[in-house]
Amino acid sequence: MTGPLLVALDVDGTLLTYDGVISDATRDAVGELISAGHHVVIATGRSVHGTVDVWRSVGQVEGWAIASNGAVTVRIDAEAERGWEPHEVITFDPTFAIRLLAEEFPRVRFAVEVLGEGYRLNTEFPPGELTGTQTVVSLDELCVAPVTRLVVRAPDLSDEDFDRVVGRLGLHDVTYSVGYTAWLDIAPSGITKASALETLRRELDVGPERTVAIGDGRNDIEMLTWAARGVAMGHAVPELREVADEVTGTIDDDGVLAVLRSLL
Repeated sequence: MTGPLLVALDVDGTLLTYDGVISDATRDAVGELISAGHHVVIATGRSVHGTVDVWRSVGQVEGWAIASNGAVTVRIDAEAERGWEPHEVITFDPTFAIRLLAEEFPRVRFAVEVLGEGYRLNTEFPPGELTGTQTVVSLDELCVAPVTRLVVRAPDLSDEDFDRVVGRLGLHDVTYSVGYTAWLDIAPSGITKASALETLRRELDVGPERTVAIGDGRNDIEMLTWAARGVAMGHAVPELREVADEVTGTIDDDGVLAVLRSLL
């Protein structure tokens, strides 16, 4: 088995600490992999503008990134006007999900992504949870155009309550993943980090057996299942550790570093 690797890295809790820090050793390992001819791809639920900033913090100015849990794939290019160029953007109509969830959760907070800029939202989110420009609009205005991502936040509910109600509602025409704190990411139907990575793998002509993925959250389950070598962080949610091929150290241990070094 030869040829370049495709190494997919989740961001928060994997590549970066929860304080947004990447270790110098991890930064160096990413650079060495790229210099050796391998493809290192950031794959995150973050929006594009937040994702590109992470790529720059790694010390790289060119490469690939998958944002919005697979709905957006961009080529990072220092010569591009915004430092990146859209490669694939997949959208959906958020109206049904918004109406359904608003009826179930009267105080729910919604945000729809404005590609490369920020969000339109029906009410302000807790401080620090969203990045970029944020414009408060009505629910009707959230539904006027297709979007790449719908964020649903119900801070008054427990994760267990949110899980249970979302499961009962049966959102069949979208793909969703429940986060750590009553946070729901809704994407176009069938779109995940894994679906975007598979498309990119084919375009880059990387063999399926040459794929590696590292993550820690529920939205990484499909990605780790897709990869030939799926690695869960030591602090990952139980559902992810169950599907992983192996488990590395926690974010406090810089667990991603051991995996990256094993690839060099």
